[in-house]
Order: sequence, then C-alpha cells, then structure tokens
Amino acid sequence: MFVEYPYHFDGRHRTAEALPADHVRQLIEQLLFTQPGERVNRPDFGSGVMQLVFSAGSPEVAASAEYLIRGVLQQFLADRILVSDVSVEARDARLEITIDYTILATGEAVTATFEREIGP
Repeated sequence: MFVEYPYHFDGRHRTAEALPADHVRQLIEQLLFTQPGERVNRPDFGSGVMQLVFSAGSPEVAASAEYLIRGVLQQFLADRILVSDVSVEARDARLEITIDYTILATGEAVTATFEREIGP
C-alpha cells in the first residue's frame, strides 16, 4: 500500500492509497517543494529549488537549479527512479520543472511536470 499525497481520507474513511507510479510522482513533488530544514526529523530533506526562483533569470541559474534537482533526486530517490533529463523554467509567476525518469521497479518511462506559484 502506498499512501497518497497530500494525506487525506478516501470515500471509505480510510487513508487514501496511490498506485505505485502515482506514489513515485508524489515523492518527487514532496522532495522538490520541501525546503531543507522544514521537516523536523529530516532536516536535510528537500531541494531548496524555490529559493533559486528569486535569483536573476539566466542560463547559469537554470543550470544550477537542474544540477540541484538531479542531486536531491539521486540522494533520496535513487533506489526508485533513474533520471534521464531535468529542465527548469520560471515563467511569469510560475516555476515549471519537467523531469524525465524511469521507474526502476517497473521500467516505465515517465515525463512529469511540476508547477508552483512564485511569490507570496
């Protein structure tokens, strides 16, 4: 059983469950948008990518964000996925991260896009 993120109850009033591929996607999303230090018992968990959004938009910042994301995915999810490509783009008031990866347990190739609003 994989717990669905964000945590909630299903129609049976039980913990909602996710399919394995959905669970992996949810793990990536948690890792990307959690700030290091945000989790009490796992202070090193998270990417800090949202802090890079406020840097000047340049190829160097995009490359830094991609490198950072590859690093945290390798550190925390290397036993579940193999990352093929990462691209980061800040548009208007949105941060868009696209990751191509393979789920190791199934061999399924996935392209997932994660978006967040930038700012308050």
